[in-house]
Amino acid sequence: QVPKTVIEGVISLKCPGVPPLQSCQLTPLGLTVQLQRPAAFQQVLSSIAEFTKPSQSASGQNIILSCSPLQNRRSLDTLSLSSLRAILVADHLAEVLRIQGMNVHLVPAVLDEGLQPFLHQLRVAWPSEVDAAFITEDVLTLKQVLSQCPYATVPGLEPGQTRLADDVIFKVHLKNFLAQQSLEGYDPNLDVCLVTEEKVRLLAELRHVALRCTVSNPARGCPACRGTGPGSCCRVVHVVSCEGEFQQQQVDLLWRMLDVGAHTALQKHLVCGPVKAANSPCPVGAPQYFQLRRCQMYDASVVKYGDLVQDDSWTEIIGVLTSAAIRFEMLSTAPHSQPPSAKAGAERAGAEPKGPSMSQPGLSRLCAASGVTGSTLIPGAYPASPPASELNFSLLRDEGEWLLLFNYILPFPETLSHQAQLPLSGPGPRITASTEAVRPGRLPRACPPSSLQPWPHVAEEPLPHLFSQMFARLQLLRGLRDVIHRALATLPQPGGRAG
Repeated sequence: QVPKTVIEGVISLKCPGVPPLQSCQLTPLGLTVQLQRPAAFQQVLSSIAEFTKPSQSASGQNIILSCSPLQNRRSLDTLSLSSLRAILVADHLAEVLRIQGMNVHLVPAVLDEGLQPFLHQLRVAWPSEVDAAFITEDVLTLKQVLSQCPYATVPGLEPGQTRLADDVIFKVHLKNFLAQQSLEGYDPNLDVCLVTEEKVRLLAELRHVALRCTVSNPARGCPACRGTGPGSCCRVVHVVSCEGEFQQQQVDLLWRMLDVGAHTALQKHLVCGPVKAANSPCPVGAPQYFQLRRCQMYDASVVKYGDLVQDDSWTEIIGVLTSAAIRFEMLSTAPHSQPPSAKAGAERAGAEPKGPSMSQPGLSRLCAASGVTGSTLIPGAYPASPPASELNFSLLRDEGEWLLLFNYILPFPETLSHQAQLPLSGPGPRITASTEAVRPGRLPRACPPSSLQPWPHVAEEPLPHLFSQMFARLQLLRGLRDVIHRALATLPQPGGRAG
């Protein structure tokens, strides 16, 4: 049973993104809604640029993305596949949030000279500089707070020890702090945390960026803080691999303990699921995985293009294809899930990843078809393409044409908005994200060859009675192409900026 007020509300819906309704009836199965198909085609395809434009609903808000696998990274060889996935999720999420108008700040700065070139190969733009003078001041401030913290003690040597391991400067009793603050959702095994110089430096960098966010936007109040205070506090999301979650919870609690403020109370953890190489004789690290995919892309290019691949320009092309293949695998599922494609690709050393290679021809075919105009066909045989507002979309009667609009174009604004939504106000430290909502490769395959089969001769016969239908179909393809390009724009681009 659907209340009458709900039916009336559905019928009266008039807003961008809602296609015109033809009828709304209550049936034994529930509420049946029919759309005006020609009007829906006209409304969407006549203003596709505005339809796919990001909402900018979060314009001006600050968010810090802290990528835990980049903390204290001493060697590239120790970078696991799970850590690599967390890095790519953080990089992708940063781009999605920027598109929605948010000010994204990335920490920590990557100072390792071996890791920087590797991230560049993956087209990951991450900051590599840090304000050393201010960080030093923040380190001293945090050490002073630690020395007066009731939960911290200066560690002494255990019997038989000659020095403290790992440059430990304090012992902090997190269990007592958890009990006193009544924080829920944290690992029950959190007890004594050994605070090192590196941990303090990381906290100092987080603190410095958070304070800079507050100072840079003093006019805005933060809804999470109920508008109190002169500054705009920022949200903090720790993107962490499942293997590093325990250590990141330690960092979270230490920051809450030493730097009381709205930004520390708003910390959340986006935990990425594991990436495992089953049946592998030895663990597969990120560098080995990258080289495997690069070799596969090179071999596939040689098979298709032969000796042309020896040209120097192909080095960059294969690098882009390698980065795309890895992102396709790592970002194809929800962050908290294990990506099956990456798992299979890691364990079958000779298998080429099929996702990207299947998507690229479909996208190329779509772009070629949607670029057709009257002037690009036989000269003089076809009229000029009329404006979209003058097209007769009632000629689009094929069910496949409607499904392209209904399944891939109409839901896109909501999908794009959903991708940037983070449940930052929920209980507990863990959150989920829908970074897979616009999957790399999903939308490029939205127009497979089977979808184009009803139109094989749409632009081949210059018959006047086919012109109107031809141009309406071409406009539909252009709309699908623009949606795909907008979806691909959510992926970090080569040479992108770091926040």
